[in-house]
Amino acid sequence: MAVELITIPCRADNYAWLLSDSASGLAALVDVPDAAPVLEALEASGWTLDYIWLTHHHDDHIAGVAEVVAATGAKVWGAAADAHRLPPLDLALTEGAAPDFGAQAVQVFDVPGHTVGHIAYYLPGAGMAFTGDSLMSWGCGRLFEGTPAQMFGSLAKFAALPPETVICSGHEYTLSNGRFALSLEPDHPDLLARMAAAEMARAQGHPTLPVDLATELATNPFLRGSDPALARALGLAEGADALAVFTAARAAKDRF
Repeated sequence: MAVELITIPCRADNYAWLLSDSASGLAALVDVPDAAPVLEALEASGWTLDYIWLTHHHDDHIAGVAEVVAATGAKVWGAAADAHRLPPLDLALTEGAAPDFGAQAVQVFDVPGHTVGHIAYYLPGAGMAFTGDSLMSWGCGRLFEGTPAQMFGSLAKFAALPPETVICSGHEYTLSNGRFALSLEPDHPDLLARMAAAEMARAQGHPTLPVDLATELATNPFLRGSDPALARALGLAEGADALAVFTAARAAKDRF
């Protein structure tokens, strides 16, 4: 059951994600930072947009919704808890199963931290997770509204997915996040190899996303709270628990 995926660069560093279920021909769009690049990508693909799936209420993820809905008639999904600050929703979602996307089952995760109403979309049959500004490439979203414990719990939901899951997040932040990771562990071979690959991709004008979860589990400091080497790099005592490591890493990133 194949899903085709198109990465749409928007604004300075945002991504929207356009996907189509090949069995049904249905198409969905995850977040709408701007209408123009999305409508251009739709025209190029030849797909008819059926759904818009919103991850959270920040303007750089919803600014183009009204224009795309007017052009396509797509139905808008988003978090019930955030309905008061999202564009008008046709379907208000809570954690659990959502309506199928053609032949694809859809699961919705509550992932507070960046905002308290943030959600993510997981397609187990396609092995894709659309994580917005929760789990990001080599990082996680800044805690504008939630607590470290909330974000830690949110990231644990992603960490439990199959390692081959493809992570589609909302921004091209890989290089800046990688520089932070290397500031903690400058000689870590996996980090150095990932940075080299990311720098090459960006130099060639390619996105560094999507990225597989296995890479994030091996290199993302916000998913490595149980790694004693990272705890030491953060100056924590031997045996510091994973939440304490995450909290220290997030605070260090905020200062970086």
